[in-house]
Amino acid sequence: MIQEVIVTTRHPDGRTHCAPMGIRRAGPHLVIAPFRPSTTLDFLIAGRSAVVNYTDDVRIFAGCLTGRANWPLIDAQRVPAPRLADALAHTELELQTLEDDPERPCLLCRPVLEQTHGPFQGFNRAQGAVLELAILVSRLDRLPQEQVSRDIGYLSSAIQKTAGPREQEAWDWLMERVTAHQSGGALP
Repeated sequence: MIQEVIVTTRHPDGRTHCAPMGIRRAGPHLVIAPFRPSTTLDFLIAGRSAVVNYTDDVRIFAGCLTGRANWPLIDAQRVPAPRLADALAHTELELQTLEDDPERPCLLCRPVLEQTHGPFQGFNRAQGAVLELAILVSRLDRLPQEQVSRDIGYLSSAIQKTAGPREQEAWDWLMERVTAHQSGGALP
């Protein structure tokens, strides 16, 4: 099972990074496996820590993919990486093992602290649609245009029927990115 989360990292020089990422559990570890090149990979290896942030604000996923990555961060308690200030919950991680791979290395991380900050109120279908579109946007260079168009057509129904203002804003940001990619123009 893959969980869609926001991973935050801090390079030892102080730079921070937020990225949407699919993670999975492997026994007591969480596995982060970014495709190369990846700032998350570079920062996690350099800093030896990360924070997995659980959020229902899909704007953060969309924002990270469209250049709107300035989300409020606060220091974590047990690792030097920051966490999202508005996360519903977070898990602080220490890097234990790097299984290197030229395309997609696996980082096995040990949880050192897990905290819940707010109640989870459930998802609406539009939130799921935004997450799926975010995954498509992250793979625009690798997916056939026909598949992207077909998937957007299917997902847009959930946006029309169930989106609130946050989901609509996130959808619009991602669609700007799709449109720019399709036209060969500069990406926002």
